[in-house]
Amino acid sequence: MSGDYANYTVLMPPTPDNQPYGGAAPAASGGGAKPDDLPLPPYSSSSSKLVNRRGGGDDGSGGGKMDRRLSTARVTAPSNSKSLLPRTQTGDFDHNRWLFETKGTYGIGNAYWPQDNAAYANVDDVGGGRGGGGGAVKMEDLVDKPWKPLSRKVPIPPGILSPYRLLVMVRFVALFLFLVWRATNPNMDALWLWGISIVCEFWFAFSWLLDQMPKLNPINRAADLAALREKFETATPANPTGRSDLPGLDVFISTADPYKEPPLVTANTLLSILATDYPVEKLFVYISDDGGALLTFEAMAEACAFAKVWVPFCRKHGIEPRNPEAYFTQKGDPTKGKKWPDFVMDRRWIKREYDEFKVRINGLPDLIHRRANAMNARERKLARDKQAAGEADAPGPSAVKAATWIADGTHWPGTWLDPSPDHGKGDHASIVQVMIKNPHHDVVYGEVGEYPYLDMADIDVRIPMFAYLSREKRPGYDHNKKAGAMNAMVRASAILSNGPFMLNFDCDHYIYNCHAIREAMCYMLDRGGDRICYIQFPQRFEGIDPSDRYANHNTVFFDGNMRALDGLQGPMYVGTGCLFRRYAIYGFNPPRASEYRGAYGQTKVPIDPQYARQGGRDGGVEDLRPTSEHPDHEAPQRFGKSKMFIESIAVAEYQGRPLQDHPSVQNGRPPGALLMLRPPVDAATVAESVAVISCWYEDSTEWGQRVGWIYGSVTEDVVTGYRMHNRGWRSVYCITRRDAFRGTAPINLTDRLHQVLRWATGSVEIFFSKNNALLASRRLKFLQRMAYLNVGIYPFTSLFLIMYCLLPALSLFSGQFIVATLDPTFLCYLLLITTTLMLLCLLEVKWSGIGLEEWWRNEQFWVIGGTSAHLAAVLQGLLKVVAGIEISFTLTAKAAAEDDDDPFAELYLIKWTSLFIPPLAVIGINIIALVVGVSRAVYAEIPQYSKLLGGGFFSFWVLAHYYPFAKGLMGRRGRTPTVVYVWAGLISITVSLLWITISPPDDRITQGGIDM
Repeated sequence: MSGDYANYTVLMPPTPDNQPYGGAAPAASGGGAKPDDLPLPPYSSSSSKLVNRRGGGDDGSGGGKMDRRLSTARVTAPSNSKSLLPRTQTGDFDHNRWLFETKGTYGIGNAYWPQDNAAYANVDDVGGGRGGGGGAVKMEDLVDKPWKPLSRKVPIPPGILSPYRLLVMVRFVALFLFLVWRATNPNMDALWLWGISIVCEFWFAFSWLLDQMPKLNPINRAADLAALREKFETATPANPTGRSDLPGLDVFISTADPYKEPPLVTANTLLSILATDYPVEKLFVYISDDGGALLTFEAMAEACAFAKVWVPFCRKHGIEPRNPEAYFTQKGDPTKGKKWPDFVMDRRWIKREYDEFKVRINGLPDLIHRRANAMNARERKLARDKQAAGEADAPGPSAVKAATWIADGTHWPGTWLDPSPDHGKGDHASIVQVMIKNPHHDVVYGEVGEYPYLDMADIDVRIPMFAYLSREKRPGYDHNKKAGAMNAMVRASAILSNGPFMLNFDCDHYIYNCHAIREAMCYMLDRGGDRICYIQFPQRFEGIDPSDRYANHNTVFFDGNMRALDGLQGPMYVGTGCLFRRYAIYGFNPPRASEYRGAYGQTKVPIDPQYARQGGRDGGVEDLRPTSEHPDHEAPQRFGKSKMFIESIAVAEYQGRPLQDHPSVQNGRPPGALLMLRPPVDAATVAESVAVISCWYEDSTEWGQRVGWIYGSVTEDVVTGYRMHNRGWRSVYCITRRDAFRGTAPINLTDRLHQVLRWATGSVEIFFSKNNALLASRRLKFLQRMAYLNVGIYPFTSLFLIMYCLLPALSLFSGQFIVATLDPTFLCYLLLITTTLMLLCLLEVKWSGIGLEEWWRNEQFWVIGGTSAHLAAVLQGLLKVVAGIEISFTLTAKAAAEDDDDPFAELYLIKWTSLFIPPLAVIGINIIALVVGVSRAVYAEIPQYSKLLGGGFFSFWVLAHYYPFAKGLMGRRGRTPTVVYVWAGLISITVSLLWITISPPDDRITQGGIDM
């Protein structure tokens, strides 16, 4: 290369086939530019010079070429004439080295945008040219972010769902043909046995159809938490500070008896809620103490004090779960994933604080008793002193009431340890105590040295608002159990915080996944979310024995039935762990709804406003009655006379709307509408909240009828969800990867049966009430109607189930069978029905994620509960409907028997109950029948082994279902209580003698109507 050009090097685009060649090139005369000379991409820094590629210096000669913005770099000429581009030892071009040494870039685009983009500014922009302003242009300023949905449906793979639906149809046809064959081929030798069996089989087929049809459209869902943060918690022109624009959330905890629901369990539930991942200024927690116990009150006060260190600790180290008891007792390495160097020290200190907290909670009962005794002794002494001083109006020591005292030296307004008028369990005043006030709307960081052993600098130390509630109770009022307590919390929370969404918990259920609430909000605030009335989470339990002997996990229902209902109109409301839209709880209709007309609801018709104003063509559907044209006139009759509460309704409805950030979003609100500061709670607000939970407030209103939780059933949860679905609302089933919430369940057989008894009794009440799905409106989908109809009908299956469980024994006793002979047609039908059932089970396990063992445990307990608790529920329900006898239930104890050596000690406790009698009778009769059948076949002159085989097989099948029940009665080491042997012996002897009396044995053998 000529020395004249050694100081100038043209930087070509750094691609292997476009690098400068190393050989010398003769210089061309002239400074003209070729027409095809195109500008090179700007790879140099801003100090680069424009040069003439064909010759000339840097003095501007070759004017046409100077106008071209060729990017070059001025470099020092080396001693040789080789290319000065960076190269590796192998001679290849090193792009990474070149980028580092020349400060080059990849160009511009949305994959990479340079920090200093002045080199890419148009020269015309300088001095106020095009796009004037002179500022650096960023890609974020020019490209609009695409609109993202907050959730999506994840369909079940067709390879699983299509065969599943096909097998349902095949089994339905097989059942139909089998029942036709059974009806047309009676057993003339035992018509009574044939008649009982055919009636039971027809009912079982109908029951299976009610249970199976709503499972035809299961779906999964997925939420996008990143999109939620981007929409509601990112700085935008409408939200320049980036403050959370999420709606408020009121969380309810319900408890009734601190001696059956330990305060420590309730306190841990509260701590897990206070520490959850939701904007602190938007979270409000309430606890309803329906017993009005000072023990619960002071336990919550202790929990609030401990929360001041527990909540910041969870935020600093990302603790999961945020229930202290569950966190410190979980197995595994606690340091996994922790990055703060002081985590071990912080954990050690907070563990000690928690142990001291537990000791204080455990010592509260004795502390309250000692305080009451000391204060009452002081009052009696003062009374004696006044009496001795001669005061005329001084009461005597005997007139001093044995009161219960708060630590500040005042009387407790709730239930006293020694009940007295106005201070009994069903006779006390309203109590509203805001223990933690509304936090500041901005983040409050901890300061160095603020905590003795924890460094909370740069950690948000705010705690959500918390209030203790206990509604007023007086003799003569029907307080409606848990439903009444929930409605009282709804009204009080509307006055104090008025969150547009509400989440309810039992006292033994805690937040296991701190992001679960955000996932639920993704569905509520997504497009179309304004039509969703509630988000139901699956119930997960801990402390269950590994074999799940009594199907406490209930995974077949929660992962199968409920997931399938999510593909229809939504899952049922089944109690704890449900997030509600406040506006829907108030009994209003959804903003948009449809009717399903036709024989099978196959025609979807949007509701005509004129039709809605007339209340429906049927004229008797109360749930379709619209709100008044003048809400101020109707509100006192519906919601009571609290003006503050009535004014809060419209605010809650507006704040619960999704963002109007897309043309397809209907009934939305503008971004940034929820950034206003919340006013502090004052004395007038607290006084109003006390008034709305008084026992007289619901008089002459629609609370419990159309508004709030519905009264009149022990399963108020199912009825409340049904009412909302019947008005056209939809619900969503939210299954999170990590369990959202966890709780405890009774693992003792007696407690488990009593729990099932309460559920089944509520279902019988639903069947005999106006909440029967047969009376539902047209807004309820056909398959959803079938699901609700099954809820009211399933307990009646027990009448047929117990007869069918006794059929094998009756067959062995009589020497007959439900069919005349084991005909090949009968066996083929039986094989086909059983095979299709097994295949359906396998596919259901596939799309629901349950295990085969869980499915089998569910089948076993269905038989156990069906012949015990369900049967008793039907009898109790009939007594209530016919004779008006009310049904009362005792509260299920939440505390398990504590045994350090065996955490499942309660599993082996045997508490006798009358519910044991029917299953014991079935087991005893089948065992005796097996002995009788085998003896008859052995000693008969002409043995009939086919009938023995049929009866014996079904008898073994029945006994296999009762195996968990028998194992539970045997206790820890197989020891069966004497009472079990006594009852089994008495029942077996009675049945045997009765059978011999009715049908004495003879030597005749009857076959086909001919005596042999």
